Amino acid sequence: MNKTGNTVGSSTYQRIKRDIIIGSLAPASKLKLDTLRERYSASMSTLRETLSRLSSEGFVSAEEQRGFFVTAVSQEDLIEIANLRVLLECHAARLSIQNGDTDWEGNLVAAHHKLHLIEQRMLEGDSSLKEDWKRYDWEFHLAMIEACGSSNLLTLHSILYDKYLRYQMLVLTYRGQEAVDEHQAMFEAALARQADEAANILQIHIEKGLEHTLAAL
Repeated sequence: MNKTGNTVGSSTYQRIKRDIIIGSLAPASKLKLDTLRERYSASMSTLRETLSRLSSEGFVSAEEQRGFFVTAVSQEDLIEIANLRVLLECHAARLSIQNGDTDWEGNLVAAHHKLHLIEQRMLEGDSSLKEDWKRYDWEFHLAMIEACGSSNLLTLHSILYDKYLRYQMLVLTYRGQEAVDEHQAMFEAALARQADEAANILQIHIEKGLEHTLAAL
């Protein structure tokens, strides 16, 4: 029973979080428990637990006497998230490139290959792959830092990346060849074990992505 309950709770958490990130649950919208119960086929206790967890991660805000709301968005919040991502991800990339073994290299090669293929299709005009593109983008960035040796750092980065991704999904415009070139340069520097070079390219990549998203927000 507990195992089943945990599975249901995890599934509800993942589905609601995904819908917040992709914008199906709009920023600042009220999360009515009765509506959520029908939409996600979850019990009230599971929903309250899920919303409390998402509140602790910053995706939901809990207001006294008013209930739960999807966390609002702002340019100031996006800038703060991007700056924190630079601090965490660039640090993690340096550690990972220094520590990564052959398995890490293999995972990075595979992740970049998948991302590069979908980027090429998008450059050719296929606009139907945007959610897949962001998933492969996440897998590449994760593969880059996965050998950093710190589970706490990876957990914090994952939450931060999802917050950053929520803004990107709101505007969902593609930077095109420039972003492809940055991924390629980052990938090559990582394989060459040029940790500082890869981290510098990564910082530029995040900052240019921030500028692009701010302009479209």
